[in-house]
Amino acid sequence: MANHKSALKRIRSNDAKRLRNKYQHKTTRNALRDIRAIEDKTEAEGKLANVISMLDKLAKKNIIHKNKAANLKSKLTKHIAAL
Repeated sequence: MANHKSALKRIRSNDAKRLRNKYQHKTTRNALRDIRAIEDKTEAEGKLANVISMLDKLAKKNIIHKNKAANLKSKLTKHIAAL
């Protein structure tokens, strides 16, 4: 167990950040799943900008790798174009 006051604070802040990152990552994954399930092209295009923004924010905060974000955006754009 940690002995220093700063180490205890670091543990608390790491837990808070982990939970926040987990929530944001899960929310983005759910948005990806939902947009892939949409059959209507215009509706999917409307939600595409929001999902891309979510992916960019995750990549910016290093929750996911920037290349993974780019790959997901590319696959999603191709999927919607094919509708």
